[in-house]
Amino acid sequence: MEDPCLSTQLIDGDGVFNVSGLESFMKEVKLAECGLSYAVVSIMGPQSSGKSTLLNHLFRTNFREMDAFRGRSQTTKGIWMAKAQNIEPCTLVMDLEGTDGRERGEDDTAFEKQSALFALAVSDIVLINMWCHDIGREQAANKPLLKTVFQVMMRLFSPRKTTMLFVIRDKSKTPLENLEPILREDIQKIWDGVPKPHAHKDTPLSEFFNVQVVALNSYEEKEELFREQVSNLRDRFQQSIAPGGLAGDRRGVVPASGFSFSSQQFWKVIKENKDLDLPAHKVMVATVRCEEIGYEKVATFTADEEWQQFEEAVQSDYVPGFGKKISSLLDRCLSEYDMEAIYFDEGVRTSKRHQLESKLLQLVNPAYQSLLGHLRTRTLEAFKESFDKAVEKEGFAVAARDSTQIFLEKFDKGSEDATIQQVNWDPSKVKDKLKRDIEAHVVSVRATKLSELCATYEGKLTKALAEPVEALLDSASEDTWPAIRKLLQRETTAAVSGLESAISTFELDEATEKELLLRLENHGRSVVESKAREEAARILIRMKDRFSTLFSRDADSMPRVWTGKEDIKAITKTARSASMKLLSTMAAIRLEEDGDNIDTTLSLALVDAARPGTTDRSIQSLDPLASSSWERVPEERTLISPVQCKSLWRQFKAETEYTVTQAIAAQQTRGTTTGCLLHGRSLRWLSLVSMSS
Repeated sequence: MEDPCLSTQLIDGDGVFNVSGLESFMKEVKLAECGLSYAVVSIMGPQSSGKSTLLNHLFRTNFREMDAFRGRSQTTKGIWMAKAQNIEPCTLVMDLEGTDGRERGEDDTAFEKQSALFALAVSDIVLINMWCHDIGREQAANKPLLKTVFQVMMRLFSPRKTTMLFVIRDKSKTPLENLEPILREDIQKIWDGVPKPHAHKDTPLSEFFNVQVVALNSYEEKEELFREQVSNLRDRFQQSIAPGGLAGDRRGVVPASGFSFSSQQFWKVIKENKDLDLPAHKVMVATVRCEEIGYEKVATFTADEEWQQFEEAVQSDYVPGFGKKISSLLDRCLSEYDMEAIYFDEGVRTSKRHQLESKLLQLVNPAYQSLLGHLRTRTLEAFKESFDKAVEKEGFAVAARDSTQIFLEKFDKGSEDATIQQVNWDPSKVKDKLKRDIEAHVVSVRATKLSELCATYEGKLTKALAEPVEALLDSASEDTWPAIRKLLQRETTAAVSGLESAISTFELDEATEKELLLRLENHGRSVVESKAREEAARILIRMKDRFSTLFSRDADSMPRVWTGKEDIKAITKTARSASMKLLSTMAAIRLEEDGDNIDTTLSLALVDAARPGTTDRSIQSLDPLASSSWERVPEERTLISPVQCKSLWRQFKAETEYTVTQAIAAQQTRGTTTGCLLHGRSLRWLSLVSMSS
């Protein structure tokens, strides 16, 4: 059982194109699925010549036919279209309005020419329906029609070769082989008489048309024979587009999905009375349809559930298999485009495919960049964890090199997994950022580790120097500073050697290593200098303590008992000389063996100048302590200036005078039996002691 015939009015009698009707018709017949595998057949001829009847029998369509009992009149207005039943491939049939109808009038030929041009532009096969008795007649009804066809043909730039099948109706007894030469002669005369552009002045008819002729008996008088002849003719329309088939040259054929748009544009240009540039029209249709297909594919891709899941997932973390899956989704989308656009102009569809691919990649790129960002973050965090552990097991530099190489390779593998086949995106910028992040972390850890090592060895050096230096300074002898220098050299050498060994795994450049070792050496010096400054700040207390110890205790460190036999003068001098030695020792930092005269200066100024037997007027008149600096001692190494020494000594004497007085008083108490003589001697001695001080 045959399906119901599907048809629609394509263009009405007023020349209005039925867009919605054609779109609905195409969906019903599923034309878009045909690709290039479809044919278009149209029929022209005088009014009431049986065109619709022929089409209905030939293609089993349902075009409206004339009622013979009601007289000849126009039955088809405008252009109608139907789908041929049981003809492969899909064949669209167009029934055109008659060309000599009295309804439009003799002068109204505009629509006739427009519809003829439209039929030639879209059809593979054009049926010319004509009466047998018109063959050879000068006033034949088909002559104006043929002139119209040939004239409008000139308005098609680069027209494709169309099959023009002349259907002779109501054939007489004259054999077809006798009628056909006459008909071809008539056709050639009409062709020769049509004005042509200069380029086609000598072009033969065969360049534009594949002319074929068939004859049919009268439908009304010999219906059975007519049906048989039509059935035979119908067989010729099966596989009409195959090589050797009835259809002509199909170079300009528009893919089925673009048929509606193409037809609309043809009719628009025709109505505007413009010439049709078929090659340009083909490109234009391809451009519009390929763009439409591209937009559809972009919309389909963005709505794809798998893509949406991947797009959401990469916002929060790295997604394994991203590249392979996205490549698959893109490939599927582009393949669908290729399938739908395959029959359109190659240059256009390729160009639009590139545009589609570019749009899809623009959609994917943010997700790709986000993925690389997560990959970089994950790789960096993993590097930090692994590197911190590796540093404990391996040398720093080795751990840094090996870990960096390992995790950059891991990034490469991850970025390779993210690679999308359709594009060669370069992840090097993200990798460079990862390199910088890794290097920054290595530098930070190196700085921290080196700082810790330096602090450790500085702490060790401080511990090795602080207390010994304090003890040496407290002893205050000729050997104090030489002993300190020896101690400093020994402990600094040991510390520097230890640090040098510890930082060897860092593979530092020579300048950096020297800087660290020098810093440690300087730290040792600063410890000594700091300790010396601390001791110098409390020199007065130290001097008084030393004086008190030496004055109040004997050689066995036992407290003195003032019995009257002790030489207080000598004891006082010894104690004060020791205190002055302490002051001399603390007056300057002596870490270099360049020597100074501080001890001599203090001795001359504070001890020798006060002796009763001193007669050198130069010593008495010139005060060597009346200065803010020591000779041959730089300011930065000065702890106590000459002026400060003088002031401290004066204060020291004043604060220790009472101790001496108390000692003398004690002797006096024990020596009352010696009488006034001894008392007088004591007073005189005390006076001498004061003078010597």
